[in-house]
Amino acid sequence: MRLGLILGEVGSGLRRNLSMVVSVVLVTFISLTFVGASILLQMQIGQMKGYWYDRAQVAVYMCTEIDTTGNCTLAEATEDQIAAVQQQLDSPTLAPYINEVQFETHEQAYENFKEQFADTTFEGIITPESLNESFRVNLVDPEQADVLIESLSGLAGVESVEDQRAYLEPIFAILNAASYTAIGVAGLMLVAAVLLIATTIRLSAFSRRRELGIMRLVGASNRFIQTPFILEGVFASLIGSVLAGGAIVAIVQFFVRGYLASTLPVNTSLLGMEEALLVVPILIAVGAGLAAISAGVAISRYLKV
Repeated sequence: MRLGLILGEVGSGLRRNLSMVVSVVLVTFISLTFVGASILLQMQIGQMKGYWYDRAQVAVYMCTEIDTTGNCTLAEATEDQIAAVQQQLDSPTLAPYINEVQFETHEQAYENFKEQFADTTFEGIITPESLNESFRVNLVDPEQADVLIESLSGLAGVESVEDQRAYLEPIFAILNAASYTAIGVAGLMLVAAVLLIATTIRLSAFSRRRELGIMRLVGASNRFIQTPFILEGVFASLIGSVLAGGAIVAIVQFFVRGYLASTLPVNTSLLGMEEALLVVPILIAVGAGLAAISAGVAISRYLKV
């Protein structure tokens, strides 16, 4: 009987403040969608870092006859100089850090260049001799690239030694900035949702002030009086949370696994439904928890007035 009375009060409150309930649902939905998107973006950044950093190489560029940087003096690296670099890579000092070494000749570099810049004005200007021969080194631990850079940079015939992870850092910095922006927007929207839930509960309590007065006179406890209002906030927020979870699943299924997977020119590690389904219960818990706290505080303060 008591449970039926509480549920009846919840239904009455939702009907009386239907427009405000819809507002709570929409604000909760939008804010938690931003929260879920930022979580997914951070997970995607983590996966992409692991994927690309493991494949990032240290490139040892040898001198050409037009280079003046590094150890170059307008003279192409000789075979002895190239052999010295190879010997250093095979030495007991560096060998434990290295997983694989590939040497790229002028002709191989030119073929790769033509694939990347086909049908451009550069194709007719660049010659094989103007492109650096290079060693492409895959490390056991990409974090130890500085060991190779320090060991090889001073060798004769070496123009430069570059850690290709440096090219990835700006991309991940942009993605992180986008993620933090989404978190900021989500935080503001969550604040708006909390305030809206509190306002809705107060309006609902004000519209039923006579009933509340009667309940107090007959000895109803504060917990019994507060419970329907808290359930109203949780119910409205729960609907928004479930919608946000559905939006996150749709984003992963149709945008990440559908559009991005077919559009990206190279293979990479993309999020799947497993990660999306991990985010959904987080959103539901956050939405229901914030709603319960804000509704409980709002009705407690109203009853004390």
